[in-house]
Amino acid sequence: MRPPRKPSGPGRPPARPNARPPRADGRPARARSNDDGQARPFRSSDAGPDRREADARPDRRRAETRDRLDRSDRPSRDGAARPFRSRDAGPERGERPARSERPVRDGATRPFRSRDAGPDRRDADARPDRRRAETRDRPDRSERPARDGAARPFRSRDADARPDRRRPERSERPDTRPAGPGKPPRAEQPRIKRAPPPVRQTEVAEQRIAKALARAGVGSRRDIERMVAEGRIAIAGEVLTSPALNITSLKDVTVDGQPVAGIAPAKLYRFHKPAGFLTAARDPAGRPTIMDILPEGLPRVVPVGRLDMNTEGLLLLTTDGELKRALELPSSNVPRVYRVRAFGEVTQAALESLADGISIDGIHYGPVLADIERKTGHNLWLIVTIREGKNREVRRILEHIGLQVNRLIRVAYGPIGLDDLPPRMADEIPEADLALLRSMLKASKPEQR
Repeated sequence: MRPPRKPSGPGRPPARPNARPPRADGRPARARSNDDGQARPFRSSDAGPDRREADARPDRRRAETRDRLDRSDRPSRDGAARPFRSRDAGPERGERPARSERPVRDGATRPFRSRDAGPDRRDADARPDRRRAETRDRPDRSERPARDGAARPFRSRDADARPDRRRPERSERPDTRPAGPGKPPRAEQPRIKRAPPPVRQTEVAEQRIAKALARAGVGSRRDIERMVAEGRIAIAGEVLTSPALNITSLKDVTVDGQPVAGIAPAKLYRFHKPAGFLTAARDPAGRPTIMDILPEGLPRVVPVGRLDMNTEGLLLLTTDGELKRALELPSSNVPRVYRVRAFGEVTQAALESLADGISIDGIHYGPVLADIERKTGHNLWLIVTIREGKNREVRRILEHIGLQVNRLIRVAYGPIGLDDLPPRMADEIPEADLALLRSMLKASKPEQR
C-alpha cells in the first residue's frame, strides 16, 4: 500500500532550490553545502567525477611535460645539438670500423681471417715448438746412460725376458705379522692340522658274525641273519649259508660283493622324542616310528632302551650295539630322571616309602626317588629318578600309590641332560660325557659280583 502524499500548501515551507531529493523512507535528505556555507548544486551521478573549476586549475604535471624539449632537440653533453635518429635504425654505433679493419694492439692492421680456417695461430711458423724440440733432442731409450754412467743395454719387452711378478702362494709368503707378548714368532708356531678320520677296527674279539657286522654298521642283527639267508654275505669269496659262525676279523668279509670297512669308534647322540612315535625301526601295524622323524645326516644308529609311544623327552642313539646293550640293561645302575604330571592326591610320606623299593604283581622294582615339584589344581608335578628302567616302571609305581600319570618326560640319562634341545632334533654327545658314561658302567660291574 502506497503511503499518502504529504500536503503541499501555504502551511508547508517552500522547498529549497538546491535541496536533495527525499530519501526512500520519506525522511528529508541533508543538503550539501560548499566551503562558504552555501548549498551545493545538484549533480547527477551520470556526469562523472566532480571536476570543479578544472579549467581554472593549472595542470602542473602536463605543463612540465609540455615545457620539456623534444628528445631530438636536446643538446648533447658536449653542447652541440643531437641530430634526430629513428629507433628502427638500431643502437647508435657511429663510424665504428669493421672487425677485420680494426688495428691490432701493436699498431698493424689485422688481416681478414675466416672462421672456417680454425683457431688463430698467429706467427705459428715463427714460434719454435719447444716440447717437440726437446723430444727430438732426447736420445733413444736404449741409448740412455744408466744411473752408474754405463750404457744401458737393450732389453726386449717379451714375456720371457720380464721378471716373474706372480704373487706367491699363501703358504710361500713369509709371515711378518708381529707375535703377541710372551708368544714365539708366528713363523715358528706349528700349523694346526685337522684330525685324520677315525681308523676302523677290523680285528674283534671272537663273536658271532651278525653281532660283528651290526657293530660295523651294516644293519641290525635281524637284518644280518636275513642277508645271510639270502646269500648276500661271503667270507673269502665263499658264500655264507648260516649265521651261526664266530669270527675274529672282518678283513675278508664282503656284503653284496663290497668289503666291510670295519668297526668305527662308537658315537652317541641325544634325540628329543615327541609323543606319538614308537621307539622302533619299523612297526608291523604301520604306526609312526622315530626313524621317520630323525634328522638328516645321522649315521645308522640304534636307540638305547625304549620310551613308550606317549612318553617324550631324551632318547639316546648310538652307532655301537655293544654300548647300547650295556646302557639299557637294568644292572647298569645308570640313573634316569623323569618329570611327571599326575592326577590325584599323595603325601610326601608315601613318596618317601618308594626309596626302599616296591613289589607289584610279583615284579620287584628297585629304589625310586620321588619328590613333589609343584601343584596345579588337581594335578601334581613330580621329579622321579629310577635306576633299572624296566618296562613301564614309572607309570606302574605311581598308579600303585593312587596317581594317574597323564604326561611323562625323560629329562636326563646319567650325566646327559635334555636341556633346551628342541623336539625332533638330535646332536652328538661330547667325548667327555661319553667317557664319564663309560666310567659309570665300569663302576657298576664290581657291585654285581
